[in-house]
Amino acid sequence: MSETTIQLLWQDRRVHPEFRAGVSLHSHTMYSEESLQMVPRYTGKVPLLADAVRGASHQFKKRKREELDFSRAFWTPPLPPRQAYRLEQKQIQNTLQLPALVSLTDHDNIHAGAQLRVLSDFREAPVSTEWTVPFGPTFFHVGLHNLPVASASCIMAELQAFTARPNENALPSILARLNEIQDLLIVLNHPLWDEKGIGVPEHSQVLGRLLERHGCSFHALEVNGLRSSKENQRVIWVGRQVDLPVVAGGDRHGLEPNSILNLSPSADLREFIHEVRYRRRSHVVFMPQYHEPLKMRVLQTMVDIMREYPENLEGRRLWSDRVYYRASEGAEPMPLSHFWPAGNPLLVEVFVRAMRVAEFRGVRSALRLALNERRFWSDQEAAV
Repeated sequence: MSETTIQLLWQDRRVHPEFRAGVSLHSHTMYSEESLQMVPRYTGKVPLLADAVRGASHQFKKRKREELDFSRAFWTPPLPPRQAYRLEQKQIQNTLQLPALVSLTDHDNIHAGAQLRVLSDFREAPVSTEWTVPFGPTFFHVGLHNLPVASASCIMAELQAFTARPNENALPSILARLNEIQDLLIVLNHPLWDEKGIGVPEHSQVLGRLLERHGCSFHALEVNGLRSSKENQRVIWVGRQVDLPVVAGGDRHGLEPNSILNLSPSADLREFIHEVRYRRRSHVVFMPQYHEPLKMRVLQTMVDIMREYPENLEGRRLWSDRVYYRASEGAEPMPLSHFWPAGNPLLVEVFVRAMRVAEFRGVRSALRLALNERRFWSDQEAAV
């Protein structure tokens, strides 16, 4: 039987002596490509944001004489791997007073871990990724933590080929080969999130088929720091039904460190993986920032994305340098700054300034009250 325990740090700040490390799984660096395909769907009913998106689309059409296709647009998180790793490490050391085990998982690539390992301070950093798995009418994200360094590139190439040309008949053999890697942790990330937008009931049905056919290939389900407490409670319930432990995944993209972590009696990541995969035990800690309204935290992430980073390398300092567009399928992506050489369109600039105003203390307090739709677990609900 799997065993998952939940701790809400704003209710219980004790760190039991048995725990020897804090574990941060699932966070992103500048190497993640985050699709903008859902932008029109999410912004259509938000007046200022909708106007900004329409203004940018109009400016693009005027300059390029074609419609802006959001499926060919993506943004990249602001932090390079070293800063992202240090951000997660610092939270665990300062808040939990424990050594930190950090696994960075960019979408469908292993650049972050591979790059870190060439630096003397990060030689033990794992090579990990968040693999996009098309399945039926939707897709799922699978966290692969601690790929073997010697064969990681070959494995990643095979996974990327499946994502680009999915063949459901090939999935069992791929998952079987991954499971042969004894020190690898395979996590089904935010399994109940209908990211494709096919409808929550339909997505849940497809998830059921995935778990029925391939559930034994996953070692854990994920509760996610950017998903609601209601959805995360349902994930814990699903974990009970399929007898899988639940692990934390913060899903950090901006400057807020992961809001959900694991505590572990293990001294290194390999031991932690064995604890979850073979002993099927997990202790999940919801950090104080998860106590904030989710919409407020998402807004803060947007502010972080649109912030200027003068310390970054040239070409990564402005938000318009970190948002890309492919003029055609397979074309080299170009930053938006290339398409707007005279500066941001007026409506877009108004939106950017509005985002920055949200950082002021008085504005944040007002927004916190306005967006306070959270429902927190009681002690009884937290006991799993």
